[in-house]
Amino acid sequence: MSDVPSQFDLSGRVAVVTGGTRGIGLAISRGFAQAGADVVPVSRTEADVEAAVETVREEGADSLVQPVDVTDEGDVERVFERTVDELGGVDVVVNNAGVNPDGALGPPERVETEDFDFTTDVNLRGAFRCAKHAAPHLQERGGNLVNVASVGGLVGLPRQHPYVASKHGLVGLTKSMALDWAPDVRVNAIAPGYVSTELVEEVEQNERLRNSILDRTPLDRFADPEEVAGPALFLASDAASYVTGSVLTADGGWTAR
Repeated sequence: MSDVPSQFDLSGRVAVVTGGTRGIGLAISRGFAQAGADVVPVSRTEADVEAAVETVREEGADSLVQPVDVTDEGDVERVFERTVDELGGVDVVVNNAGVNPDGALGPPERVETEDFDFTTDVNLRGAFRCAKHAAPHLQERGGNLVNVASVGGLVGLPRQHPYVASKHGLVGLTKSMALDWAPDVRVNAIAPGYVSTELVEEVEQNERLRNSILDRTPLDRFADPEEVAGPALFLASDAASYVTGSVLTADGGWTAR
């Protein structure tokens, strides 16, 4: 049996990280590269992808530049084909791409159907598309899938109905895929609380909203993106070899109440 530290080594493995060019996704991409993996960080904007690829290459990882819109089936299929062709395979997929647009916020009677549809298309259907097209590659190599959900996938959050619905769906998808793909592929999720990223910058700067969040968070602060990258590395590594169908909270104690 290997020693515990070596179980976190991802050397020789290839990871694709959606939404991997900013915030939590970039922290995960960089952390995986530091652990020895080759990493393909993807998002819709080519300039962001190029910058993220440069970041993981600075950590010693091989990579490739491939913009991906997870709502586009062709984009999703293409990135896995290129990754297999150019880097040799796919061992880990992190579904981190997500949105929570202004138009999807508010009481349910004020949310437009198209905003609901867009949010779920990215957060839930996008993750499903990636899982679907990654499946044969993960099955071939005994890989694993990590879905980035949210505390909003475990509890209700006011005025965020499309986001909460999509993240609850992602938690359910995680559990059902884990059953279908065992024992060949492990599938798990992370449920972060509020993390200091561009997505929540306005919330963090709003004193009333920030204080209401801190009142619900026993650790009394927002997380840094790297504090989600650590749990992602655990789930992607051999240290979690007997973990599947699970949701790991990284929420500062939000859901402990």
